[in-house]
Amino acid sequence: MGVGEPEAPYLEVLDVAKHFGGVQALDAVSLGVRRASIHALVGENGAGKSTLGKIVAGALAPDTGEVLLAGKPVTFGSPREALEHGVAAIAQEPSIVPQLSVAENVLLGAEPVRGGLIRSRSLKRRFAELARSAGFDLRGDVAAASLGTAEQQKVEILRALSRDAQVIVMDEPTASLDARETTQLHEIVRDLASAGKTIILISHFLKQVLDLADMVTVLRDGRIVKTAPASSETEASLIEAMLGRPLTATFPPQVFPAEDARVVLSVRDLHGPGVEGASFELHVGEILGLAGLVGAGRTELARTIFGATPVHSGEALLATSSRLGRSPRRSLDAGVAMIPESRKDEGLIFGRSSTENSTLSTLATFSALGIVRRRGERKAARTVLERCGVRGASFRAPVDELSGGNQQKVLLARMLLCEPRVVIADEPTRGVDVGAKLAIYEFLVELASEGIGIVFISSEVEEIVGLAHRVLVMRRGRIVDELAGDSITENRILAAAFADQSSEAAAAA
Repeated sequence: MGVGEPEAPYLEVLDVAKHFGGVQALDAVSLGVRRASIHALVGENGAGKSTLGKIVAGALAPDTGEVLLAGKPVTFGSPREALEHGVAAIAQEPSIVPQLSVAENVLLGAEPVRGGLIRSRSLKRRFAELARSAGFDLRGDVAAASLGTAEQQKVEILRALSRDAQVIVMDEPTASLDARETTQLHEIVRDLASAGKTIILISHFLKQVLDLADMVTVLRDGRIVKTAPASSETEASLIEAMLGRPLTATFPPQVFPAEDARVVLSVRDLHGPGVEGASFELHVGEILGLAGLVGAGRTELARTIFGATPVHSGEALLATSSRLGRSPRRSLDAGVAMIPESRKDEGLIFGRSSTENSTLSTLATFSALGIVRRRGERKAARTVLERCGVRGASFRAPVDELSGGNQQKVLLARMLLCEPRVVIADEPTRGVDVGAKLAIYEFLVELASEGIGIVFISSEVEEIVGLAHRVLVMRRGRIVDELAGDSITENRILAAAFADQSSEAAAAA
C-alpha cells in the first residue's frame, strides 16, 4: 500500500442479498470494515442489521453476493466454520451451558485432550492465561449459572479469543446490562480493538454507538443509506437516516389523569421475594413509573402483584376488591395484564404465529369443547395486531420471523385482548429501535387516556421522565422515594437510586 493510500478493508461484504419468504431482509448490501476498528450497524428493527451480522458470522448464508476476509472470498456453512476462519459472534443473550464451569464454557469444543480425555489441568491453565491476557477477573472453577449477565458476556468474549478470533460480531451486547456493566463492557471492547481485533457492533443505543464506534453504518429496509465516521454524526442525524424523516419528538405529549381520578390498584405493605413492604396506589389513567438500579426490586414487585411469585404478606387489591398475587391466571381474570421483562424467556412462543401468540391469554374465548374456532381467533387477532402496528411477515407466520419491535407489539396485542383495567409493562422497549420505541410510547399514552392504569418499569431513566405522571424509586426491595410534577428529573431519580451507595462510600472514607 503506497503512502497516502487508504487502508484496504479487512472485512468486506459485496452486493449481499437475503430473503425470508416474501420479505427482503438485505438488498445489494456492500460494506468495508477496517482492521482493528469498531464499526457499528444501526437501524430500525427489521432494517437488516442483525441479518447482516449473522451472514458475517456464518449463522446465515446470503442468497447472492460474497464475503471477503483479508481480501480473500470466504464461504461459511456454519458459525463453527466462521470460527475456524477467525470470525466469532456474541449474541444479545449469552449462550452458556449453566451446568459447566466458567473455564469449561470458555473452551467448549476446544478442550485440551489426551487419549480421548480432557486434560483438566491444561484446561485450567489455558483459561487462566486467556483471562489474564484479557484483563478479566473471572474464576474458572465456578459454575457458569452463578454468573450475572455482564460476567456471562465476558465468558462469550473469552470463548471468541480462545479461538483466536480476529473479527467479533456483537449483537446488542449491552441490552441486559446496567450502567456500570455497560461502562465496563465498553472498556473491554476498546481494549479488544486496540489489540488488533475488528469489532462489528450492532446496537439500538445511539449514544453508546457515538461514544464507542469509529465508523457507523445505517441500514433502512435492507439497504445501506449511510456510512460515516461516528465523530461526524449525532443522535438526531442517525435517527433521521434510520427513519427517513426527522424525529420531531422523542416522547408523545403527556395526558394527565383527572385530579379526582379514582384508585384502580392499591398495594399495601406487600412482601414477597425481593420485595420489602411496598405500598402505593395507582389511579385510573395514570402512568406510574418504577425506577431504580438493576436488582432494586422493580421486576420482583411487578411479578408479586401479578401472582408470578408468592406473596409473603400484605396485599394488592383492585378497585373491584379483587385480591391479586395469587396466580397470573387470576390476575388476568380480574383485569390485570403484564408485559414481561423478557419476551424470549417469558413472553412469546417463537414457533407459533403472531395470531396464536396474541390470543394465548384469551384462548378460552375462542374455544368450544376444547376446540379453537380459528376464524374467530384470526379475526380478533388481526384487529389488535393491526391496532398495535405489527408489520412484516404474515400473521400466520412464526413470530420468530418478526423483528424485535414487532415481537414486542405482539405482546401488546395479547395484553389488549385481555381488556385490562391495569397494565404492568416491564421494560416494554428493551431491544427495540427508536421508531418502535416511539410507537410503544404512543400506545401506552393512548391506553392511559382511555382510563387504564399503567405501571411502567424501565432502566432508561429518560423514559421514566418522559412518560410517567408519578415515579416511585426502589432500592433493595423498598420504595424509597416518590416524585411527581417538576421533581421528576433524571438527577432526582438517580440520587434516590444511588443514595445508600453514596452514604456507604462516605462512611467508609
